[in-house]
Amino acid sequence: MKSLGELAAEIGITVGGREEKLFSLYQNELLAWNEGAGLTTLTTEADIRRIHFLDSLSVILAGHPPAAGRVVDVGAGGGFPGVPLKICRPDLRLVLVEANGRKAAFLRHLVEALDLDGVRVYQGRVETAGREAELRERCDLAVGRAVAALPVLLEYALPLVAVGGRVVALKGPRITDELQGAEQAGEMLGGEKMEVISFALPGGGEERRLAVWKKVRKTPGEYPRRPGVPAKRPLQGRATPINSAGS
Repeated sequence: MKSLGELAAEIGITVGGREEKLFSLYQNELLAWNEGAGLTTLTTEADIRRIHFLDSLSVILAGHPPAAGRVVDVGAGGGFPGVPLKICRPDLRLVLVEANGRKAAFLRHLVEALDLDGVRVYQGRVETAGREAELRERCDLAVGRAVAALPVLLEYALPLVAVGGRVVALKGPRITDELQGAEQAGEMLGGEKMEVISFALPGGGEERRLAVWKKVRKTPGEYPRRPGVPAKRPLQGRATPINSAGS
């Protein structure tokens, strides 16, 4: 079985010996907490390495974040994609936003177990985080994986990103409908679609997409709307199904 480093090299990402050890510890903690916290449906080493860790690291293919940049993971769950990024980019300052109490407790434990500096766990709704003075338009990059359809995710994420920053959504291959609705939502929130990066996960060939938005102007003050509203009434005016990259 190929190592995570060998698999990552196939898509141009470097994972060294230090990182391999941290990912091994991460996997152990994930499985130990999984039954109580409902962190993942994947339980084999191969699936966790590829479909969680490697997929999370694919954000690097989007050419972001900058050195010592501030990253916010919107709906972090089991820590994907934020914690894998932090493992490989220890210079990053990371905020993990998670509303579920058990998952937030796991994230706090994980940060301590992996001895990660510069990581904050924000326990609360992302709509609330988007109105916090210390977070609103303060981040260089917002990432989201298996959180919501793109129009909803953009309302969660763009208010957190500074002008010039980016949002990277990790998705599966069928995102055409989401993209159509998301372009209008992004414009309303101060964003502009840059590109969609396509690739296949090594070792299995699952198709993945990285949808990248750039923040080009400040988000109007009325966004994000109050908790629950973005998901119930997406900005493009119609409901859009979630097309997640993994669970």
